[in-house]
Amino acid sequence: MKKIKFEDALKRLEAIVDKLESGALDLEDSIKLYEEGIDLSVYCQKQLNQAEGKIQRLMKKLDGDLEAMELEDL
Repeated sequence: MKKIKFEDALKRLEAIVDKLESGALDLEDSIKLYEEGIDLSVYCQKQLNQAEGKIQRLMKKLDGDLEAMELEDL
């Protein structure tokens, strides 16, 4: 899958869900959209996992300095 912005991938995924839920598609088109939706879902999950790894929280140490800590370390 080509690299796209997370927000764009999520919007496309939402549009796919709406089309699939409408029931107006034939089986072949539904399967194609379902496969695209799975790919987008995996892509979005990877993006979220990468973002989670980058999130840090600044903690003030006793001496007044700021220290970056991973959220999972808190």
